[in-house]
Amino acid sequence: MHRVGYLLCEGFQVMALASQSVFEFANVLTGKRLYALGNYSVAGGGLVSSLGMQLQTQAVDTPGHADTWLVAGTLSPIASPADMASVDLVRRLGEQARRTAGICTGAFTLAAAGLLDGRRATTHWAYARELRQIHPAIQVEDDRIFIADGNIWTSAGMTACIDMALGMLEQDHGHELARAVAHRLVMHQRRSGGQSQHSQLLDLAPRTDRMQSVLDYARQHLQRPLSVEELAEVAHLSPRQFSRVFSAETGQSPARAIEGLRLEAARLMIEQSRHSLEVVARETGFRDRRHLREAFVRGFGIPPQAIRRDARRVGREGVVA
Repeated sequence: MHRVGYLLCEGFQVMALASQSVFEFANVLTGKRLYALGNYSVAGGGLVSSLGMQLQTQAVDTPGHADTWLVAGTLSPIASPADMASVDLVRRLGEQARRTAGICTGAFTLAAAGLLDGRRATTHWAYARELRQIHPAIQVEDDRIFIADGNIWTSAGMTACIDMALGMLEQDHGHELARAVAHRLVMHQRRSGGQSQHSQLLDLAPRTDRMQSVLDYARQHLQRPLSVEELAEVAHLSPRQFSRVFSAETGQSPARAIEGLRLEAARLMIEQSRHSLEVVARETGFRDRRHLREAFVRGFGIPPQAIRRDARRVGREGVVA
């Protein structure tokens, strides 16, 4: 039986507790007690979450309470850094645990404890720059859902903690059980660690239905050239008016936004299919394989072949190593 401990502090973010359902339903679906869970804090007793919810916790008087520790984050990790008692505790837990993980901004506590030095790690995208600046010894990858570097795990923000917990379940008990639990949790897609935190459509977030309809049209016709004139016609505006309104609502030029949509579609095809890069390029509107590669290096900093290798490794191992 695996013993999983959640280390919480005052003002912890409640989404971290959602990941406990992964371990709960692993027990339910197998009819076995595969996991025993506990909520802990430095001193024990009642804590109040960022939402105002009260929760009773146990004191951590020995690292042996759990073999996997998940450190929850808070809404303001920079303004309210972890106190030294928590940092010292996490350092001790990390030295003896089979796995130690930072949920969302919990990565800052792991970083302060020195557990992330020389490792790859992620956190909520809104705080990745601060993590990188404060702890330059960490290889921060702010475009990952979760990362497992040896026995140290970190997840991106909010719902990514569920994906990380599923990754742990898959490591412990295999792909089929992890898939079954994801299905029971009504997850549309179980995301591997290598997937992006970001959605281009969410990042653009136009204010009006008119511009949203243009993006929807573009997404459905990425294999076409998609000139400004064609998009302006969809919006029932002149090309000049369209370019001005589109940039004002999305913060990007039409050309840059369309390339972002192409990149997102191409990345998903590369991760989720066996199509050749030539086919991917053609289906997502790039001129050829070379054009696709240039756009990937410009947009992601790595060529498409690297993303395909990473996706295949995740498929074999269930985690990003």
